[in-house]
Amino acid sequence: MARIDQIGVFILLVLLLLFYPGDNLTAKKIHNNLYTSNFSLKLDQKKTDDKLIKIDKIYTIVDYAPVLALTAKAVYIYTKDSNIVLYQKNQDLKIYPASLTKILTAITALKFYDLDDVIRVSRDITEGRVMGIVSGQRFTVESLIYGILIHSANDAAYALADGVNFQDFIDQMNNTALELGMQNSHFTNPAGFDDPNHYTTVSDLAKVVNSFLKDPFLKKVVGIKEITISDADFKSFYRLENVNQLLGDIPGVAGLKTGFTPNAGENLVTLYKHPQAGDIVIILVGSSDRFLETRSIINWLNSNLAVSFLN
Repeated sequence: MARIDQIGVFILLVLLLLFYPGDNLTAKKIHNNLYTSNFSLKLDQKKTDDKLIKIDKIYTIVDYAPVLALTAKAVYIYTKDSNIVLYQKNQDLKIYPASLTKILTAITALKFYDLDDVIRVSRDITEGRVMGIVSGQRFTVESLIYGILIHSANDAAYALADGVNFQDFIDQMNNTALELGMQNSHFTNPAGFDDPNHYTTVSDLAKVVNSFLKDPFLKKVVGIKEITISDADFKSFYRLENVNQLLGDIPGVAGLKTGFTPNAGENLVTLYKHPQAGDIVIILVGSSDRFLETRSIINWLNSNLAVSFLN
């Protein structure tokens, strides 16, 4: 027989599901979590002191119209902690990630190295955005991660991959992607250069972003506007400037990563601290103006996202 507190929670859930205003996203998630395909309630047989489900917020979207005119080929907007999707467009469309690849590159690097490990640069990379490092120089892994995440430096990305063994590094990138559940992704290089076999989706990107944000060091780095680093021998110094124009311009924007190639278009992942909803991740790819459109999305979130808190 169901306990009294379970019956009370069940009644609350039914009321939430039947009488919510607008597009109530938590209510949808509760329904999917609690009911089977034939709409019978899932009552987990757990310890008697366990809660059936914990509900603390209800997210309601007032108006979707402002985000429907985005030029981005694919968009994915969700709450970081509860993984509630607030808006999506073409979430499973295969796209070129460009330098969004470096989110996975950073995670992979920390599987091989400690931050104070020193790597000797073994080749010169001059294509795209670079720091200007050259063969023979030595850098700490920490400095190279600053390079890829703040400056989006392709040469730093290749230095990290070459410091192990290039193919082993790429294999680990793909293994990590599979471990994270990125079933529609494949990577062939650490920088994000276009390649028919180098692709992902915005819903897959959300999975790697979630993993990335669990690391306090990586999360801190993407919020840095600019920094000066040196090689390991303190002979050369490099000023790294964050490509993200919204960082330091819009209150609440805490980073994350830019990307661009002619084939990919303008890509941008943004971590935004919403006044009520907390951390929200905005992913858009293939945009004609990533910063303008992300700014519009943030304005839309502030105007149209209502958050109700339950006691």
